[in-house]
Amino acid sequence: SILSLLFVCLFIDDAKHLVPNKMRDFFCTINLDQEEVFRTQLVEKSSSPYFGEEFYFEIPRTFQWLSFYIYDKSVLQKDLRIGKVSIKKEDLCNYTGKENWFMLQPVDSNSEVQGKVHLELKLNELITDNGSVCQQLVVHIKECHGLPLINGQNCDPYATVSLVGPSRNDQKKTKVKKKTSNPQFNETFYFEVTRSSSYTKKSQFQVEEEDIEKLEVRVDLWNNGNLVQDVFLGEIKVPVKVLRNDSFQAWYLLQPRENGNKSSKTDDLGSLRLNICYTEDCVLPSEYYTSLRNLLLKSPDVQPISASAAYILSEVCRDKYDAVLPLVRLLLHHHKLVPFVAAVAELDLKDTQEANTIFRGNSLVTRCVDEMMKIVGKHYLKVTLKPVIDEICESPKPCEIDPIKLREGDNVEINMENLRYYVDKVFREIVRSSISCPTLMCDVFYSLRHLAAKRFPNDPHVQYSAVSSFVFLRFFAVAVVSPHTFHLRPHHPDAQTSRTLTLISKAIQTLGSWGSLTKSKLSSFKETFMCEFFKTFQEEKFTESVKKFLDDVSSTESKEPSGLSEPVHLKEGEMYKRAQGRTRIGKKNFKKRWFCLTSREFTYHKQQDKEPIFTIPIKNILAVEKLDESSFNKKNMFQVLHGEKPLYIQANNCVEASEWIEALCRVTRCNQKRLSFYHPSAFLNGNWLCCKATIESTVGCARCTADVPADTQIEIDGDRETERIYSLFTINMSKLQKLEEACGSIAVYQGPRKEPDDYSNFTIEDSVATFHTLKQIIDIVEKLNESHEKYRKKRSSSAKYGSE
Repeated sequence: SILSLLFVCLFIDDAKHLVPNKMRDFFCTINLDQEEVFRTQLVEKSSSPYFGEEFYFEIPRTFQWLSFYIYDKSVLQKDLRIGKVSIKKEDLCNYTGKENWFMLQPVDSNSEVQGKVHLELKLNELITDNGSVCQQLVVHIKECHGLPLINGQNCDPYATVSLVGPSRNDQKKTKVKKKTSNPQFNETFYFEVTRSSSYTKKSQFQVEEEDIEKLEVRVDLWNNGNLVQDVFLGEIKVPVKVLRNDSFQAWYLLQPRENGNKSSKTDDLGSLRLNICYTEDCVLPSEYYTSLRNLLLKSPDVQPISASAAYILSEVCRDKYDAVLPLVRLLLHHHKLVPFVAAVAELDLKDTQEANTIFRGNSLVTRCVDEMMKIVGKHYLKVTLKPVIDEICESPKPCEIDPIKLREGDNVEINMENLRYYVDKVFREIVRSSISCPTLMCDVFYSLRHLAAKRFPNDPHVQYSAVSSFVFLRFFAVAVVSPHTFHLRPHHPDAQTSRTLTLISKAIQTLGSWGSLTKSKLSSFKETFMCEFFKTFQEEKFTESVKKFLDDVSSTESKEPSGLSEPVHLKEGEMYKRAQGRTRIGKKNFKKRWFCLTSREFTYHKQQDKEPIFTIPIKNILAVEKLDESSFNKKNMFQVLHGEKPLYIQANNCVEASEWIEALCRVTRCNQKRLSFYHPSAFLNGNWLCCKATIESTVGCARCTADVPADTQIEIDGDRETERIYSLFTINMSKLQKLEEACGSIAVYQGPRKEPDDYSNFTIEDSVATFHTLKQIIDIVEKLNESHEKYRKKRSSSAKYGSE
């Protein structure tokens, strides 16, 4: 089957001039249509708040708008929406990869829409009692899907269906459907189409063009407010002229009203700065990628490495990061990353003239290792740093030691003691963590260490600095200064805590840099206060601790922890669970609980940091699947099947639900008693809602989700990554072709061209081998282009007017 994948990476930077001359408390939400999926932390007492938060997620459903709402936080009343930025799905590609200021637009009920409606429209020709011929419009409103929640609850929707023209507005109304976001209406309405006075009877009736031009079908969706005003949910308009004498059915996306979001005060609301990276990939079946995948996986064995497909990909992409992310994930998935990193590191070392600059630039090897550490070392960071980072952020002590930045009443000696306490604690956790370092990271460090020693045989320290430049400078120090980026904290820390983390990060970089504690190194500090602080660290034990740690993490010996090791913390958060009815008097309602998933168990608690109320050992989980909304008239629900009754859980939004299901599926993938079938709905009132079976122990009626990812720590789909690489080659096809011409010219004339050109910066060590690889890449990409084009044509030919 063909899969469409949508990913978005958002950096919410800052806003300005939100409420002129007034200091307020602001936060920002990210919404897919009307569904909130993320929220920034609160920025207090500001008119131009800095958020500085990044969000990366896969979009699990169709949507029309990606929106950002700025709220003014209120203690006693409902939070006030100041304004919004809404970007149509089709326009996201125009802003991707760039930082943009967006003017905030006013928020009004006529523009806040979400969902789609399924219609069947038909024109019938009828003969009236007096023998005249007229036309009848038949509108069958079947169902709606994805209507928004109203005040956190499913809405009570109904629809009005109108035939609108210059002198008529015939309106009819459906019944109200209670508590559902996916109402099934299945109601049919009939309208007589008005004909002009110039009509003359013909053998084959045709409606006059001027009449049809003026008529349209309008469907409005409303939430029934009972005692309060009804809420507009969206509308669609279909000109009658598109029907002619045909009939068809299609899904229509609900649209805002024509007068929605129009205001003369848009300039007064302020602006929001965003950096959006949006990708949409159409992933074909796996067999289509065999040739490209095999070519990329041969890269570590190609001599020279600069002639390999993977290396060429990094050369032609304007931003190396675009190439590195899918490339590293693909090579990781197929266990080819270590030899590839070793090969590109050897090439990088050829151009390194001094040992003290080893692996300090943003080369292909440093970017690959950086990305590998982010993917593979995610849980390593959590078990090593999260407890101490939580302590620093939740119970911060003053640590400022710069005399210029000291505030009135600050005591620099006390601050230095506080900073020393934190640095000691972070450093101690790091140097004790070698047993938890993932084996793959150890294998990479082992290769880098020996390549560095081979390149600089007379420098005894270079084998250590080659490893410390990654594990201290690019891994631990970066995670300390940006804990939210590595999921160690939910939000960007406040200004004072950020400053403390920055000072700790500087200290960790210095302590981890081999030989940095010498007097000559200390004298090179630009900040005198940091030089004074580090004088307290000139002890042999710190140097020996770093050396032992670097020896441990660059060894090929197994680093797998023993069975007595602490469980790995995978995910936690607040959701709603349905009471399981384990006691007779227990009510089966929904309660808010704090959920926690580790590598050993899945638990929920009354509150965070409280003892668990209920625990399911991971080995006892039989399946994790979505639950039909119809079961409890609630969205974003899933079920955890284990030895007792199913545990029904409602997530806060579609992204969160998707992430929890994926995390639970990964950690239970090896359970021997996993189910093959499950019930998509609940067992209520004596029967299963899905298959109507009356025995609760009846085997499930739907097959369980297959093809769960095969690694708990690394979530990689090889076909997705290969499709992304294909897209990058396609975008840079002109560069590939010109590079091919350059290689051909060098091969023919037995030497490099003397004239400088745009491709003089490319590494061409062996023009014949590089030319051969380029030709293979271009041929494979052209074949994949044909496959994608066939899919696009098939999709466009099957689409009807009005369909999504």
